[in-house]
Amino acid sequence: QLQLVESGGGSVQAGGSLRLSCSASGNIFDQYCLGWFRQTPLNGRVGVAQISGSGMPNYAESVQGRFAISRDNDKKILYLQMNDLKPEDTSTYYCAARGGKCYTLTTPSFGYWGQGTQVNVSS
Repeated sequence: QLQLVESGGGSVQAGGSLRLSCSASGNIFDQYCLGWFRQTPLNGRVGVAQISGSGMPNYAESVQGRFAISRDNDKKILYLQMNDLKPEDTSTYYCAARGGKCYTLTTPSFGYWGQGTQVNVSS
């Protein structure tokens, strides 16, 4: 079992930065694929980025070049550095995990979820 707790959300002006963190409890953290998702009005929860146990990242096109996902396997923490934030980045952000390799960045692929943290970007 894996429990995930997000932190680091808040309010920022467009062009600003935030760093989200996701702390995990449980064993064998480095054997999980980890991801960040956000809630959208039209499409539900959509993938933002994911990272393999060895550190290989994958990003949604909408955040490519602005967001960076990373992980510290020793501390069992997942990060999402968000730069050049835009109002359309406003959402609730969730961290998620699945055992083993990363596959598609879609919600059914991930079995463990945090409770979410709110990010608000004003223009």
